Amino acid sequence: MKAPAFIESIKRRMQVQKKRLLTIVAAASASAMLVAACGGDSASSGGAAAPEAAVYEGPVGDGEGELNILAWPGYAENGTTSPDVDWVTPFTEATGCKANVKVFGTSDEAVKLMQGGGWDVVSASGDASLRLIYGDNVQPVNMELTPNYADVFEGLKKQQWNSVNGQAYGMPHGRGANLLMYNTEQVSPAPDSWSVVFEGDTPLAGKVSAYDSPIAIADAAVYLMATKPELGITYPYALDKDQFAAAIALLEQQKGVVGEYWNDYLKQMAAFTEGTTLASTTWQVVANALQGEGVKVDAVKPKEGATGWSDTWMIAKDTPNINCAYKWLDWIASPEINAQAAEYFGEAPANSKACALTANKDHCAIFHADQQDYWNDVYYWNTPTTACLDGRTDVECVPYSEWGTAWTALRS
Repeated sequence: MKAPAFIESIKRRMQVQKKRLLTIVAAASASAMLVAACGGDSASSGGAAAPEAAVYEGPVGDGEGELNILAWPGYAENGTTSPDVDWVTPFTEATGCKANVKVFGTSDEAVKLMQGGGWDVVSASGDASLRLIYGDNVQPVNMELTPNYADVFEGLKKQQWNSVNGQAYGMPHGRGANLLMYNTEQVSPAPDSWSVVFEGDTPLAGKVSAYDSPIAIADAAVYLMATKPELGITYPYALDKDQFAAAIALLEQQKGVVGEYWNDYLKQMAAFTEGTTLASTTWQVVANALQGEGVKVDAVKPKEGATGWSDTWMIAKDTPNINCAYKWLDWIASPEINAQAAEYFGEAPANSKACALTANKDHCAIFHADQQDYWNDVYYWNTPTTACLDGRTDVECVPYSEWGTAWTALRS
């Protein structure tokens, strides 16, 4: 792909990622549904019982002829966005399942659509998947009926946003981390810590930018986990009142060194291009785009770890198209299709065999797809609730609604 087309492709993908991160705020209204959400063990639900639903025993037979798909933009491409980007049409040709794709813009929208019925599968982010499980909108998935699941990276299987009590509720799609980007010409030595954007004595004061969203509180919590272990933070989305206060205090300190807050990827790109920002939280695809335009930047996952995202394909509880649904989950997780989807969107694929099939042979290296150690300290987005998601039962944690209130106060 020539450079201009490459940049435009990345910009389209960044628009999707921006919209997704911005709309995590909408998940606050679902906190009550998540009170029973998972504990510290990624494969457990903290002792809470999931809605009773039978696991489909199969076998997967002929498709019913139709499949209604709810998807993030870029996840179920049928040639409409670009004629040469299409893995939905081949699915229909291979299975006989006519795929009707509806794109949604927020996790809250996806949940509401699933609650309304009429949809068979949905690509759910971590701030939606547990709402769908505990809302009894999706069914457990028999992964033995999806052969490609065997090749999914182990680090994505039976995690707290896609399983309950060891029972999988969907097929992993892909993942990504939120990184620290810096100007390689003016920032020396190369930073390996979030301290350059959080500490009041940073030499980059005034040329730091920060993401303008309540979810940034989790980024502060990740930094505090490593730098102030006495706070006892073990999961950045499970903060009791004292831990939350410490995170807010850190963000208040950061406010003194921030030159600007951003929630528009083009604004961030312009700031790095013009040199008004030298360090900021970012996504790998943003760094790729800037490098493609000749801007001297690099992006790293700091030593303290980072937040990130992981998405799951889930099946509606009462779908009449169960065979087509299982065929889709296996199709989207197949090496060739997962490679196409992950590369188009700009994330690490879920299927380990996809890495050999990306058009850019360095794609999986760039996104650390097969480096499990890299992901051990990436904390995928989740929705904070009063029931602490780290498994504690002796205290209440601060729910996301209060995260939003605190962020508004911080930014006022």
